[in-house]
Amino acid sequence: MQIILVHPALQQARTIDIGARSIVLVVLLLVATIAAGSGLLSYLTMRYLPALAPMPVVTRVVDEVSAQAARYSGLETPATPSTDAADPANHGAARRNLDALAIRLGQLQAQLLRLDAIGERVAAMAGVKPAELPKAVPGRGGPATGLQQVLSVDELATAADQVAHGLDTRADLFHLIESELLYRTVTTKLLPSSQPLSDAFVGSRFGRRIDPFNGRVSVHEGIDFNAPTGTPILAAGGGVVVYAGVHAGYGNMIDLDHGDGTVTRYAHASRLLVREGDVVRQGQRIAEVGSTGRSTGPHLHFEVRVDGEAQDPMQFLRRGFAAREARPLARR
Repeated sequence: MQIILVHPALQQARTIDIGARSIVLVVLLLVATIAAGSGLLSYLTMRYLPALAPMPVVTRVVDEVSAQAARYSGLETPATPSTDAADPANHGAARRNLDALAIRLGQLQAQLLRLDAIGERVAAMAGVKPAELPKAVPGRGGPATGLQQVLSVDELATAADQVAHGLDTRADLFHLIESELLYRTVTTKLLPSSQPLSDAFVGSRFGRRIDPFNGRVSVHEGIDFNAPTGTPILAAGGGVVVYAGVHAGYGNMIDLDHGDGTVTRYAHASRLLVREGDVVRQGQRIAEVGSTGRSTGPHLHFEVRVDGEAQDPMQFLRRGFAAREARPLARR
């Protein structure tokens, strides 16, 4: 860059050559000078002006700048009275809100007590013992006295934590009852408590009787249901088919395993409708009445065995009768 100087005092024009480096140095020097001057002016203003000229506007600006700087730097500012604390109206509104929250917490505690009573009744119906129930927060109450104290925020927080704990406890209680009822439902469906024939009459009961073939006293290990040939035979309970085939004495026979060592036997069938390994549900059609094997006529020989020992089937079938009789009462 060239600068040409022309002046009457000069005998001839002069030329000054300025390089790029010189220009950069001049600009940096100018910027540094301006920054240093601004910083010095700001320092003097913030440091000495409030003391020399305590003007309200300047003082408020300085305080606000200092407070903002302390807030953003993570430092605590000196304690100053807040607007809410200084304003009685705001303080009263906050107090009323806390009182309303305390009343609501009291109502929730009363509802939890009612849930406790309901839970205990349902638990008794489900057969859950009191020792197995989760421990609930004890109830509180009593007449109001003349001397009462308002709750603080910390006390309200503690009461809210107690209510939350109470809700968790009740949830555990009802989950326990639900599990027990579900278990009962499943086991009821598995137990052989349903009639194996929808329409039939008992021809021979469980126990000692006269054998129809030789006339001697023998033990009849099941119940005979008389019914026409082809009458559907239904599973008395849900289970797995462990045997489906021909037996010398029982004829066409099915054994259903219901778990816990309980097995039901359906004998003398004319036709089998399931195979070994099939999973059947309670009331499912598994065979048809016949007179195969050692039989004098069409009927179903029904047995219940527990751990291999023959049991009176009526002990199990009565449970089904009682359940059917109880259902209409429960709807009332």
